[in-house]
Amino acid sequence: MYNQFDIRDKVVVVTGACGVLGGEIVRYFAAQGSRVVLLAREHHAAQASGMVEAVKADGGEAMFLPSDVLDQPSLEDNLQAILKAYGRLDVLLNAAGGNMGPANVQPDQTIQDLDIDAMKKVCELNIFGTVIPTKVFVRPMVEQKKGSIINFCSMSSFRPLTRVAGYGIAKAGIASWTQWLAGELATKYGDGIRVNAIAPGFILSNQNRTLLTNPDGSLTDRSHKILGHTPFGRFLQPEELTGTLHYLASDASRGVTGTISVVDGGFNSFSI
Repeated sequence: MYNQFDIRDKVVVVTGACGVLGGEIVRYFAAQGSRVVLLAREHHAAQASGMVEAVKADGGEAMFLPSDVLDQPSLEDNLQAILKAYGRLDVLLNAAGGNMGPANVQPDQTIQDLDIDAMKKVCELNIFGTVIPTKVFVRPMVEQKKGSIINFCSMSSFRPLTRVAGYGIAKAGIASWTQWLAGELATKYGDGIRVNAIAPGFILSNQNRTLLTNPDGSLTDRSHKILGHTPFGRFLQPEELTGTLHYLASDASRGVTGTISVVDGGFNSFSI
């Protein structure tokens, strides 16, 4: 019987593969039998190579390609390497992104303290670090007339969160890009190419650790406010995203495009 959730042998490309979320995604999709391509910066080569070896040791298939999501020529080289190895590309997970402290406005600061250069870098990484890889890796999907692109939004895609000025703008932009691109690709190339996004709730990671924990490891006031507004009453774990990502990557969601799937322990829907 046809299993529409089956993602075995799908060629899955993960940008930002060495981040907390990217690493979990790589491990999960490899365990499901997908052929996973890790894209990360050259300085992550040792970590990425270790991840690939771990996948292979468990009987999975993976490869690492040094990459820069803001450099289209390097991505073009990555695409040729992927097509040479596998002949196709089925799923793109745009997991590259991040924030910078100077692009935030701290409680003791005002908008006058906002570092515009840092804000530009955050917007460039998150927005164009999604747009440029998509522009490159969608090409084999167009030829195949089938593929799934999954972007990464956040809670700041829906409502402005204090402090994270640059990151909030960037992730709101990803939500808009996801919906626009879904319509653009479907109307130009047919219903086989889908674009969706996942919006994770709050996950404690290296990226937000200084915002959510004190130097001694205790939770900050910001963390207590977040958890007080989260019905689950806890931070999420990276592995809690994988079921939704599996669904969006598989044929089970073949009628789904232009959506943002929220995985947040109830944060975004909760009022009082």
